[in-house]
Amino acid sequence: MEQVKILVDTSAYSAFLSGNSDIKEIIQNADEIVLNPVVLAELLSGFSLGTKEKRNREILDDFLSSERVHILDIDFETSERYAVILKYLYSKGTPIPTNDIWIASSAMQYGLKVITLDNHYSKIPQILAQIVRS
Repeated sequence: MEQVKILVDTSAYSAFLSGNSDIKEIIQNADEIVLNPVVLAELLSGFSLGTKEKRNREILDDFLSSERVHILDIDFETSERYAVILKYLYSKGTPIPTNDIWIASSAMQYGLKVITLDNHYSKIPQILAQIVRS
């Protein structure tokens, strides 16, 4: 049986913590759960702007401590994939947020399915995305 490897974007992580049953099921059934530094930066930025930063960091640390959870590096190959996706999106006249292109680039590089609530990932044919309704 093929292993289920997912890249959780910021919206999916937030939905998971909010108790979204579809996201919870996807994460609980995944063999490998991946975040990239952009997702971490978005989460940490959100925490720093909120009133529960310490608690949110503790919850994230607990999540990251699972042996199924990994953080990817962004490297030259990721950057190459970013350029491919950006060029495609601009050729179609469908740009999306820059951070989401970085997330998609990591998914493309490592063959991961992006788990998200953001519909604009469907504009990127170079990746697999599972768009969950909130």
